[in-house]
Amino acid sequence: MAERDNNRRGNRRDRDETPEFADRLVAINRVSKTVKGGKRFGFAALVVVGDQKGRVGFGKGKAKEVPEAIRKATEQAKRKMIRVPLREGRTLHHDMAGRWGAGKVIMRSAPEGTGIIAGGPMRAVFEMLGIKDVVSKSLGSQNPYNMIRATIDGLQKEQSPRMVAQRRGKKVADILSKKDEAPAAAAAEPAEA
Repeated sequence: MAERDNNRRGNRRDRDETPEFADRLVAINRVSKTVKGGKRFGFAALVVVGDQKGRVGFGKGKAKEVPEAIRKATEQAKRKMIRVPLREGRTLHHDMAGRWGAGKVIMRSAPEGTGIIAGGPMRAVFEMLGIKDVVSKSLGSQNPYNMIRATIDGLQKEQSPRMVAQRRGKKVADILSKKDEAPAAAAAEPAEA
């Protein structure tokens, strides 16, 4: 009986802990160390991992062989994942900027059908996150490590209407309706006069 319960628990744990993650190799850097007998090469890999449903993470790994560096980077990325709220499951809730070192990025929500307008490392983050429509620009450093960190920094600042409503102690409808009512009220007044 106890053995059967352990098997059930084990199977449930396996299902919960192994969600399907997609990963994208962003950069591989080969470094060499000159030693008495010649040169020894090492590799550093930068990987972005996500479930394409609002979770994303990045990691870097170093090893003597490329596959081992990629494996280490992927494991680190899975440990450092963040959750980002998406509007309609396809774009950002609001515009934001991120910064890391000399790397700066600007991200803007976009209407449906826009697609992902972003540079290489930023594109990888958006694709792994599951964003389908976004306009972004990278300013400053073009180093892929800094660009990804700046993108993640900006995404961590994003807040959904639900989060804002909870912080203010209001309802989501109160927050969303104020933005929609202002143009409608302004349009209605000149018609009456």
